[in-house]
Amino acid sequence: MSVLSQRMQTSAAMVEGLIKELLVPTEPAPEEKPLWEAMEYSTMAGGKRIRPFLVMEVCRTLGGRQEEALIYAAALEMIHTYSLIHDDLPCMDNDDLRRGKPTCHKVYGEATALLAGDGLLTRAFELVANAPGILPLRKCYAVAILAEAAGAPGMIGGQQMDLASEGKEITYETMVAIHEKKTCALLIAACRLGALAAGQRGGEAEEAMITYGMGIGRAFQLIDDLLDVTSTKEVLGKDIGSDQKNKKSTYLTFMPLETAEGLAKAITDKAKEAVEPYDRDGVLTALADYLTERKN
Repeated sequence: MSVLSQRMQTSAAMVEGLIKELLVPTEPAPEEKPLWEAMEYSTMAGGKRIRPFLVMEVCRTLGGRQEEALIYAAALEMIHTYSLIHDDLPCMDNDDLRRGKPTCHKVYGEATALLAGDGLLTRAFELVANAPGILPLRKCYAVAILAEAAGAPGMIGGQQMDLASEGKEITYETMVAIHEKKTCALLIAACRLGALAAGQRGGEAEEAMITYGMGIGRAFQLIDDLLDVTSTKEVLGKDIGSDQKNKKSTYLTFMPLETAEGLAKAITDKAKEAVEPYDRDGVLTALADYLTERKN
């Protein structure tokens, strides 16, 4: 097993353990139980846990405290899961499968799925605000990073741009801007939170990690666009062809498959260059390559 695989497994186990603790309510009313079950169902449905791993690994790379990074990582993963629940709703992408399993609204109903996403989002901020052993100012910085990435300046704004662009001819620049908000924002936040846990805020190290996060985010979305066309439902774990079904512009709207593959490699190479001075054991480099070469 590679160092990357070992670290990803260790990080995922730590993050999932903390999230499980957070999703066990204290004496919930019987009527509340479906909400908590839906939150746990979606959060524990699997996945690569890339975002929390990035928080942990950037912190480790920059010599920070893993305990602080773990709190940020769990919060970010809950926000990511909330976004997936809402993305899958009938009013958004209307998907039936996520990570090879029925989507949250298919199991618990649309209303409970909506509330489960809301519950995960707010639980994430509660976790950071109440985190022990972290300086209050650092908590404020972390909350600001999460809110900016998840809110209207980031992911939610990108989702609105995406909705407004469905069925329309848009420019390449608009398509890239949508992806930078929808996909890159949380990956950049992961890098910033990892740097924050290491006490690196506003300096060259954080800037290098932001460049890296933007690069792997763009490459990640590019590969997603390719897999939506070239993969299968069994391998991908969700319905394929959803971009075409929803009349969305993707990288393949603007370029052939081979060009898109070359662009993904070029973007990944620039991301790796950004962190080369800090990536002593090559794990961040290996992660960038893994995300570009993945099959699901």
